[in-house]
Amino acid sequence: MKPQLFKKTRLATSLSLVLSASTMAPVYAAEAEGTENTANENMEVIAVTGIRGSLVKSMDVKKSSDGIVDAISAEDIGKMPDSNLAESMQRIPGVSIDRQNGEGSRVSVRGFGADRNLVLLNGRQMPVTTGSRSFDFANIASESISGVEIRKTSVASSPTGGIGATIDVLTHRPFNTPGLKATFGAKAVDDTSTDKGSITPELSGLYSNTFADDKFGISISASYQERESGNQQAQVGTGWRSFPGSADNTTDWGGVQKDNQVNRPGDDDIYSVPQTTIYRFEEQQRTRTNGQLVLQYSPVDSLVATLDYTYMRNDIDTQYNDVSAWFTFAPSESTWTDGPVSSPLVYSETYDSPQDVSMAAGDYGVRNESGSLGLNLDWQVSDNLNLTLDMHKSDAENKPNHIYGSSNTLSTAGFIRTSAATDFSKDLPALAVGNGNNIKPSDMRVTGSVFGNSRNKSEIDQYQLDGEYLFEHSGSIDFGIALTDVNNHSQSVNVQRNDWGGVGQEGDFEDEWFPADTIHDKFDASKGNFADADGDFDLLDTIFFWDFDAVRGRAEELYTAAGYVGAGDCGTDFCPSTQYAMDVDRYTEEKSTSAYIQYNFESEFGDMPYDIHVGLRYEKTDVTSTSAVASYDGADWIADTEIALVATGDQVFQTQTGDYDYYLPNVNFNIEVVEDVMLRAAYSETIGRPDYTSIQGGTVVGTLANRAGGSGTTGNPGLLPLESTNYDLSAEWYYSQTSYMSVGYFRKDTVNGIDNVKVESDIYNIANPTDGAKYDAAVAAVGTDAGNIRQWIFDNYPNDPFVDVANGIISGNSAEDNTLLFDLDTPANSKDKTTIDGWEFAIQHFFGESGFGVIGNYTLVDAGDSYNNYLLEDQAVETNISDTANLIAIYDNYGFQARLAYNWRDEFLSSRGQGTGQNPQYTEAYSQVDFNVSYDIEALEGLTVFFEGLNITNEYTRVHGRANQQLLNLTQTGARYSLGARYTF
Repeated sequence: MKPQLFKKTRLATSLSLVLSASTMAPVYAAEAEGTENTANENMEVIAVTGIRGSLVKSMDVKKSSDGIVDAISAEDIGKMPDSNLAESMQRIPGVSIDRQNGEGSRVSVRGFGADRNLVLLNGRQMPVTTGSRSFDFANIASESISGVEIRKTSVASSPTGGIGATIDVLTHRPFNTPGLKATFGAKAVDDTSTDKGSITPELSGLYSNTFADDKFGISISASYQERESGNQQAQVGTGWRSFPGSADNTTDWGGVQKDNQVNRPGDDDIYSVPQTTIYRFEEQQRTRTNGQLVLQYSPVDSLVATLDYTYMRNDIDTQYNDVSAWFTFAPSESTWTDGPVSSPLVYSETYDSPQDVSMAAGDYGVRNESGSLGLNLDWQVSDNLNLTLDMHKSDAENKPNHIYGSSNTLSTAGFIRTSAATDFSKDLPALAVGNGNNIKPSDMRVTGSVFGNSRNKSEIDQYQLDGEYLFEHSGSIDFGIALTDVNNHSQSVNVQRNDWGGVGQEGDFEDEWFPADTIHDKFDASKGNFADADGDFDLLDTIFFWDFDAVRGRAEELYTAAGYVGAGDCGTDFCPSTQYAMDVDRYTEEKSTSAYIQYNFESEFGDMPYDIHVGLRYEKTDVTSTSAVASYDGADWIADTEIALVATGDQVFQTQTGDYDYYLPNVNFNIEVVEDVMLRAAYSETIGRPDYTSIQGGTVVGTLANRAGGSGTTGNPGLLPLESTNYDLSAEWYYSQTSYMSVGYFRKDTVNGIDNVKVESDIYNIANPTDGAKYDAAVAAVGTDAGNIRQWIFDNYPNDPFVDVANGIISGNSAEDNTLLFDLDTPANSKDKTTIDGWEFAIQHFFGESGFGVIGNYTLVDAGDSYNNYLLEDQAVETNISDTANLIAIYDNYGFQARLAYNWRDEFLSSRGQGTGQNPQYTEAYSQVDFNVSYDIEALEGLTVFFEGLNITNEYTRVHGRANQQLLNLTQTGARYSLGARYTF
């Protein structure tokens, strides 16, 4: 029989790259199919490890994929490039990350924020507890991760939800590396951001083995990490208030007068004013525990069963102290930038009577905990047919983990402030407070407090059946169906004291509970110096880092009246409640049914091998939302501008539903035009589902309305997903075994973004006392002044059962008054179309056998319609879109490995809302430098020592509003260093 020659395909080429990546010894090509391989038992196969091995494996995934895919592969078992997966993924072209307390948390791809990217664990959708759809990578350790694949083009088998990308996190499987494999690592972490903590430990281990001729396998991995960190923040609390230039303090609260202003905004400009300036100092302790157990069994060669359980827990405790001055919008003397969008360089107020200098503190903790149990059956039915059944049940919960709740603040204040001013001309706002540096512990009074508990739980049941059928001569068909049920339950309750005017007297607290410290020496950013203002300003540089536990306990003793039973579980108002049914209680269920089919074909066009993949996916989704809301049965006009809703004391449940279905086609075409040069083209239609918070039903209204009506918010389970039509082109040149360069273009035409709109509602059908016969008669008699109207009604209807003259209350009468209307802020789909496109450039190059290499990539994104800072209404503009770049220098030789990485992300719109309404938030451009160095100790085979550093240049993040001067948040963390060792055998 004539032997059949081995045909070189893209996959075979890629596999040969992996096998030949090491230059230490020769690796021989496979023998021709159909002949006896007599050299097999003498063949030496080199296991590729280290940085180069990891990069070659990732390059192989990219080259052999059926679309545009990037990947990260572990350098060795239990060794991802970074201890945080998000930090590793930011090295990928088009991938950027959001950081929380200096650590990678959420991932954006091609400018699309975390909610627009689908994160899978071994192909399974994972539950989240944030209300968004974004997975928090701070919850998962990297030691059990074998790789991450970032699919940027769609195939029919991929679940929907990833408009930017679908990110599949792959964990270790014993059958993937047969035999005994084990590793143990330990490191000591020094986080320079903390003032109170010390060096903390991190431990990890992984054991994997196969038995009974590789028919049974087990893998166990675990990691334990402690981290003590801190941060310093400058904030403008509750955001900035924005006005048209024509508005002043006679027409709008917060507006500035026409006089006493330098370069006052003109009538055709818009301007913004700050609500408060805050300096906040935070300490945080995090304990992260991860574990995974994997059992695999293959009773026959055609069947592999995999049972796995993954556990993640992240405990976070936070303490903070802050100092702030709340602007009262008394007549100001301010200096302004030029329009049309004007900002104060200096905003200042002087008071006729002393105001407060507030110093708040908090001490709280949360636990993020999740578990996933999965069963996978992979059955090679015949030479032509393969079936895979995957079932998993996962849950995740965010819940309180502290005696004082999941969030809290206890405020104290000294009422000694004679003036307040902030210079916003530099990165760090400079707060000046008249008499502020003369504050003493004896000046401090306890004011208001809020003790909150919130918990969110998500559960996912998912069943997937996938199949592949190979035709006899060429081509194959992939097919499958899936059922996914996502349940989310969110609850919260606040215990709030509104004694913001202060309680108690001098001597209530020990002076030593209020140690004084300084402020500005703790920040690196440059601060304003009031050079653009006239007059002397006393820069505030005093803060009391007061003892939260001592002050809280003493205040509870002094300010809880005898016999009074508070709303907290402790019987007072100085602790949280677990009576969640008293406040927010919302539940959503999202059921999705999907089916897909895809045809795959490989052939050659002349000497150019190509493959094409044409698929269609069908998705049907039903949403049900049930929420408990407060009920009201009346309205009382209690003051000139205030109408108080009369609560029944009960809650009612509202249920709303929504549904949608889509047919989603996709085409991927790949061709090797010359050897090692790939061209790719792709077309697909994808959807990105709305965040879970937006689809929660239930209406929450303010308990105070006015003569214009009430206000509130409500979710919308009927929201449609963001629809995207995607076009991708890519060229890739793999010009050596370890090097490549690529360029790609992408375009996404989107529709169905989410706007916030006002919807008028008579939800409670309660009578409005300012819209009826008595009110109309009063207006006819005395005009529109509210005080005159109320007095006229008291004078003329003293015996009316709905008029309480003694208490100054006029109640609504359903027999004669019209219904009170509410303007509800409601998320709604926008039909505006947006095109987002961009370019990705990447290069990976090793310089011969020197061991030196470099990786560079740059992503340019055009966001289409950008946010117009001159408009004062909400705009349906996608957030989190920005250019990104990475530059990494590498050395890998003689057992020594080093990596120095520079990551950069350009400024981007991070939110369309602030605490005061529809105002934008921009996260400014940010760069970070990280490194890691390791050495394999030759005398102790398998032992590696390493040293790592993150953010070694101490960069800080900064967020601003409509203009750079409108600071919202500046957060400074610091560098983090790790020294450790890892033993592998």
